[in-house]
Amino acid sequence: MIKRELYMKRIRPFIGNDLIKVMTGVRRAGKSVMLELVQEELLEAGVMQSQFICINFENMQYAHLQTAQNLHSEILERAAEIKGKVYLFFDEIQEVTDWEKCINSLRVSLDCDIYITGSNAKLLSGELATYLGGRYVEFVIYPFSFAEFLELYRQKMPDETETLAFQKYLLLGGMPYLANLSYEEEPSRQYLTDVFNSVQLKDIVRRNKIRDIDLLERIVAYVMANIGTTFSASSVAKFFKSEHRVVAAETILNYIKYCCDSYLFYQVKRQDLQGKQILASNEKYYLVDHGLREAAYGGNMRDINLVLENIVYMEMLRRGYTVTVGKYGNREIDFVGDKRGDKLYVQVTYLLAAEETITREFGVFDSIRDNYPKYVVSMDEFDFGRNGIKHKNIRDFLLMEKWD
Repeated sequence: MIKRELYMKRIRPFIGNDLIKVMTGVRRAGKSVMLELVQEELLEAGVMQSQFICINFENMQYAHLQTAQNLHSEILERAAEIKGKVYLFFDEIQEVTDWEKCINSLRVSLDCDIYITGSNAKLLSGELATYLGGRYVEFVIYPFSFAEFLELYRQKMPDETETLAFQKYLLLGGMPYLANLSYEEEPSRQYLTDVFNSVQLKDIVRRNKIRDIDLLERIVAYVMANIGTTFSASSVAKFFKSEHRVVAAETILNYIKYCCDSYLFYQVKRQDLQGKQILASNEKYYLVDHGLREAAYGGNMRDINLVLENIVYMEMLRRGYTVTVGKYGNREIDFVGDKRGDKLYVQVTYLLAAEETITREFGVFDSIRDNYPKYVVSMDEFDFGRNGIKHKNIRDFLLMEKWD
């Protein structure tokens, strides 16, 4: 287990106070481990283990507690035997019907500190906003960054180079459990396929009551094949029509939204950098973990350009950036990151193999006259930086503590 300090330093200021700590993110990204890390910190601070009440609602042992009323009664009964503050840890809370009513009531009636996890973005919409509005803080937990992957990988393979570790990361991605499989290719692929199927079945099909599973699978495969590529729902509908399948653009949009709600895909909007407005059409989508793509769809090495983009996009999210695709005239910048007014521009390519590639990738920044950092990121080992635009090997870029 690694400390995941990136998240802990965000969570730490809220430990012990009455705001509900909500950890969301795709299934198996390490949310349960975050609960354990919080518990470790509390124990180190002198809190007694007996003050913790921990329930994982995916465990059938707690099936009888999957209604707000039953859970509420159980917690009050157990809390009555605890001296001092009660620390509540609820894993996959969305399995509990009307859970938000229960959590809000416990917050009011007990001296408690509450931590919950869930694997659906709708967790914090609708009714929850009414019950808990302003009384919770959310932390999105992502699969391992390359830095986290490397930390654990080196414990297993101390003699391997950073370059070889990155090759493994390119193929398998950052799902935390892979360390338990010693990053062996076949068991890892099997595990990732099972995770992918679990997200598809439990978090998308069941939750949204989807009947046409074949259509969902086709749409997911299409988006996976086209990560980082601009497309519209109508272009997907045309593609299906060419395969003799008539699907409404609205249905396609709904299915993609369900995938985004389960944190499988992330939608990236396009921004006109001249007019400063968000463009309404043709978003891009990226996958929460490129290892899932290799397991479910394959071709990560064939589509390495797209996969490198995916890795950089997810790293920008991890570091707290709001990310858009930048459009300036007829040129497009892969990523424009914004973090509380601080901007960052990033262009991603596989290799700067020819002068025309170098001119193209660096040239996208020609019209951007501000002084925010501008990076071209690639697999090249040599530094091609020019005109104040930085060039970084992708491994170095991902391992930099600060991008400035």
